[in-house]
Amino acid sequence: MNSRILYDTKYLQLKSTKSKTGSDWVYAHRPNAKDVVIIVPVIENKKVLFIIEERPPLIAEGIAVRSVAVPAGLVGDDRLGESIEDAIRAELLEEAGLIADRIKIMARNVASSPGCVSETVTIAIAYIGEYNIKSKPVDDGGVIVDRQLVDIDEISGWLKTQEENGAVLTAQTLAGLYYLKESLKGG
Repeated sequence: MNSRILYDTKYLQLKSTKSKTGSDWVYAHRPNAKDVVIIVPVIENKKVLFIIEERPPLIAEGIAVRSVAVPAGLVGDDRLGESIEDAIRAELLEEAGLIADRIKIMARNVASSPGCVSETVTIAIAYIGEYNIKSKPVDDGGVIVDRQLVDIDEISGWLKTQEENGAVLTAQTLAGLYYLKESLKGG
């Protein structure tokens, strides 16, 4: 299917294509990345590390000041030829300062909003034996404002509290937690 670029930046394009009915369908596309990785960091098999973010689009639209996420990033945006596995390791170190003992990819080609964006994500669980920061985590241009370790058994209540306090829960994080839950019960 053909598309045309309506607006172009280094990291994001607004494109148009034709729907089945022939009408214009406008969507966002990342021209510099071949995938996105979402990493659920599980520490000592009993805690998950969450990232608290302040995302400008949510703030600009008055939706929320903060969002709850897990480490994530683009594949191949700055590191040409990067594999998905390399991106998982790089983003975990970059955003959490952690190195995984083991990584398990749980799902590939997950689309969070296929009517609006062309990107897909790979969801992985990173198993980390000990919470030992290996390098200072980045704040990603001021977007990451906090990191929280939460006991696996307390995640549901913690997320509910975050939501009650006005935070947005990201779909990719919730999908990652679904796969974590499945892995814990042997699914």
